[in-house]
Amino acid sequence: MKKTLIAITVLSLFAGCATLSTQAVTQTAQERGYITVNTSANTEVAPDVAEISFAVQTSDTKSMQKATQLNKETSDKVYSVLSSMLNASNGDYIKTADFSASPIYTYSGSKRNLDKYEVSNRVIVHTKSIDKVGAMIDKAIEAGATNVDNLTFSVSNYDAQCNELLGIAAKKAQTRASFLAKNLATSLDGVRTFDVSCNANNYGTPRMYMAKNMLSAVADSEAAGSAPTTISKGVVKINANVNASFFVK
Repeated sequence: MKKTLIAITVLSLFAGCATLSTQAVTQTAQERGYITVNTSANTEVAPDVAEISFAVQTSDTKSMQKATQLNKETSDKVYSVLSSMLNASNGDYIKTADFSASPIYTYSGSKRNLDKYEVSNRVIVHTKSIDKVGAMIDKAIEAGATNVDNLTFSVSNYDAQCNELLGIAAKKAQTRASFLAKNLATSLDGVRTFDVSCNANNYGTPRMYMAKNMLSAVADSEAAGSAPTTISKGVVKINANVNASFFVK
């Protein structure tokens, strides 16, 4: 009976030692020194992709059907003229983004009166033919587009640009951390954390157009054989950031 008790006591001591040893190792790992650095890399790139959002709004005071039919006829014209200016083999495309139809009411005191039926159709053009953007806007307005709601420029090889910049920023992070470690009389001993991000900013945001205010101007330009509307595409600035921490010996 005494031998059994002694054996149990010895095993308990060993178990206690094992627990203490594990805690000591964990605590040591948590207290390892490290250096944190933040670096970045950026570049400016000429955009090679444009996306334009056109709207066609029509209305009729008596019939939703008439408003819808008028919208279809006008939208088909806009769609047709824009499609003829796109290069599908180069990745250009056109699509309908949304369609809405609803009655519009006016109010006189508590009385609600039907004003008209309004139908709206939105068409989005995605194109690499940057040089044709001004002409596309003019032709769409001439065909009956009532608004140009949005015009944005972007870069088709954005991911490749980001990867290259992140590689540059990562090397800068390691170089900077090594320099700091050397000046602290130590050296790097592995990566502790590593966070990255990449984003793009469009410098020189293009003008926005309210097409229905430009109809007469466009008609006059077409009649006079003037050059298409000039659009300044600006540049896209791509920024890559690296926030890294390295263990030191």
